[in-house]
Amino acid sequence: MIQFGTNPIAWANDDDQSLGADIPTSRILEEAGRLIGFDGIENGHRWPQDDPEALRALLAGYGLTFISGWHSLNLLAHSVDDEKRAIQPHLDKLAHNGCKVAIACETSNSVQGLDQPLGTRPVLDAAGMRDFGAKVEEVAAYSAAQGIDLVYHHHMGTVVQSPEDIDAFMAATGPATKLLFDAGHCYFGGGDPEAVLKKHVGRVRHFHAKNVRPAVRAKVEAEGWSFMDGVRGGVFTVPGDQEGAIDFTPLLKILAANGYDGWIVIEAEQDPAVRNPLLYQTLGLATLKRIARETGLI
Repeated sequence: MIQFGTNPIAWANDDDQSLGADIPTSRILEEAGRLIGFDGIENGHRWPQDDPEALRALLAGYGLTFISGWHSLNLLAHSVDDEKRAIQPHLDKLAHNGCKVAIACETSNSVQGLDQPLGTRPVLDAAGMRDFGAKVEEVAAYSAAQGIDLVYHHHMGTVVQSPEDIDAFMAATGPATKLLFDAGHCYFGGGDPEAVLKKHVGRVRHFHAKNVRPAVRAKVEAEGWSFMDGVRGGVFTVPGDQEGAIDFTPLLKILAANGYDGWIVIEAEQDPAVRNPLLYQTLGLATLKRIARETGLI
């Protein structure tokens, strides 16, 4: 069953918590659940982090279910056993809330949260990617044994950013490792979202519907902005925004043709003081539902 969700970073950013700091938590949930009508929402720093039942109850009060949440892997710095222990509380929280996927990304050497150009991001050579992929696969198998698919999030500023990185990573991992396909990060990282999704759709278990403003992306590259400079500058937006470059129709066609069964999540962080989350998220959901009907996804 296709379900539509959002992420609270549209209202209150996790990496730069000054963005949306004035927005009450109740407003985020009221708008996402009751006003816009999303089925669920991903994790954010405003939610209870160490009490899975409190998390479930909070979201349920607004008609929302907990979709999943980001987990930072540190496999390039720690052992696989250490990482299994580190992810276990997260898996317990997901299991309590009936989640089917665990979102993971390697952050031990990422520049995504640093005040330095995206062009300085780390890159693994072929041998390094093979070793890294083998370690991710071990953690993914550990997660799968508990009934939760580990979905790896290719992400700007990390070792899996470009379409070539995605290809190499998918080749280096095995069947337990699934992919979180993020249309925005794919485009921002130099990929053709349609081509990349078509190539890897068989292992896609989670979908982030993020759009990109190409004019801002060009500034990020030309002027050496950091990832968060790009976010604050408005590089990301929602499906349906005419300033965005990504056509979601072919992407949802691919999902429909391959029997995708899972969440489609609008994870599009913007400065809420500049771009009203209620308006943009409403536009994004209406656009995705229209395309989903037209393509036979729903």
